[in-house]
Amino acid sequence: MAEIVYCSSVSRSDPSDRPVTILGKKANLSKLHFSDVAPFLGSKASAETWSAAVGTLREEGGSCSLWLTSASVAVLPAKFSRHNTPSQAHSLTKLVQSERKKGRQTLIIVVCERGEMLASGCAVARAFPTYSSKTPSTPPQTVTVGFIVVGGGASPVTDDDIKCLSAECEGIRLAAEIVDAPTNEMHTDIFIEKIREVAGKLGLEPPLVIQGEELREKGFGGIYGVGKAAEHKPALVVLSHTPSGAEETIAWCGKGIVYDTGGLSIKGKTNMPGMKRDCGGAAAVLGAFYTAVKLGFSQKLHAVFCLAENSVGPLATRPDDIHTLFSGKTVEINNTDAEGRLVLGDGVAYARKVLQAEWVVDLATLTGAQGISTGKYHAAILSNCEDCQKAIFDAGRTCGDLNFPLPYCPELHFREFDSPVADMKNSVMNRANAQSSCAGLFIGAHLGFDYEGVWIHVDMAAPVSSGERATGYGVALLTTLYGSRSANPLLQSSAPSFHCEERCRQMKAAKSASTE
Repeated sequence: MAEIVYCSSVSRSDPSDRPVTILGKKANLSKLHFSDVAPFLGSKASAETWSAAVGTLREEGGSCSLWLTSASVAVLPAKFSRHNTPSQAHSLTKLVQSERKKGRQTLIIVVCERGEMLASGCAVARAFPTYSSKTPSTPPQTVTVGFIVVGGGASPVTDDDIKCLSAECEGIRLAAEIVDAPTNEMHTDIFIEKIREVAGKLGLEPPLVIQGEELREKGFGGIYGVGKAAEHKPALVVLSHTPSGAEETIAWCGKGIVYDTGGLSIKGKTNMPGMKRDCGGAAAVLGAFYTAVKLGFSQKLHAVFCLAENSVGPLATRPDDIHTLFSGKTVEINNTDAEGRLVLGDGVAYARKVLQAEWVVDLATLTGAQGISTGKYHAAILSNCEDCQKAIFDAGRTCGDLNFPLPYCPELHFREFDSPVADMKNSVMNRANAQSSCAGLFIGAHLGFDYEGVWIHVDMAAPVSSGERATGYGVALLTTLYGSRSANPLLQSSAPSFHCEERCRQMKAAKSASTE
């Protein structure tokens, strides 16, 4: 276990007391003078040693010892494609993990351009997960992270930069901890307690909780139908930040399936392990909400958590059952393992009908097909707004939470859900026809294809984890996408530019006119 401490200025130290890794692209490392790194090397390395080590390393990556195993310099790959992040965030996380030093106190110095600092700081956070049930064998480690900013526009690291990186780190590690925890420790009731804890830390009103039979009574047929067979009851939970002077209403909706057996359409023994991660969307929303509010979010922000355990039992939903969702639409169940879209269908409908949100973003580990469509590093994005689709792609390249768009074509794809007895089925007829796009459209149908605001769907089934560890994916993506609403300068400068605010203003004006 490790505590991560970001610093704007790092005190002098000796690698015999505080082992150090200095890392960056070779071009950036080559811009340094030995005097820039000497304070972290004590008397253990000379200017000649430093110069020789950097000269030995290739631009493709690698590392070289500066002093025994306690001081090293490591190179990130220089080349990247237009669909990767210039920061090489994924490589940075792996490099930090491989170069991790032993000791109570360790030091990481990241050498980067200012525009890559946010992604680099988040990448370090992903390298140190917090959840563990192992018997402790060593005392906790403190990892100090410092930055040397180089290149055009280089400027000193500020306290506001550190505040941003520290908050992002907390949010990412919170999300990853929830996803890594097994369901006997992170069932729906414990998840609700986590949400209450965040509300308390931020000084907000306690969240709205609609749980168990109250869901059925209030028309949340999707969440109720998925989770009614579980010991710990399903819930819709809403955490709200409503600052004075806000002009926009934004809703982030997260799929929180704390465990997914597949229901009666059961997954089987080889496909079920790892399904504790099916709450990754809701975990990301909680981490992002915490980070955004802590850094001074200027607009109304609602976090909507759709929590359930898709369990097997006498009360479990059967294939052929028909549920009425909060949108009022009826759904014939033809696959109980297509449950995430049911709970999110309720969530986005609530965001539109009750919260009156002009922006709705849903995050979900929705389809196994996502990994086939866009791979294990890039989430799949679906949106009713082309401009916003580009903005979230740009935000991903800036912060390291990569993504790539899916086709948005309801008139061709939504017919996959045709039902003779209900408004729609919950799973496609043809699994070879744009599965991830269709699954997203199911959610969009309950928001309404006539929705005049902006809707973004993020399918993060693959990037939610790397190997057997959660990544905290989605936290940095949401906070960067809406960075222009933050009081923090680093988030503001990292936010993408887009112009669909006008669409939301028109929606707000239309709502105001209809109520007059």
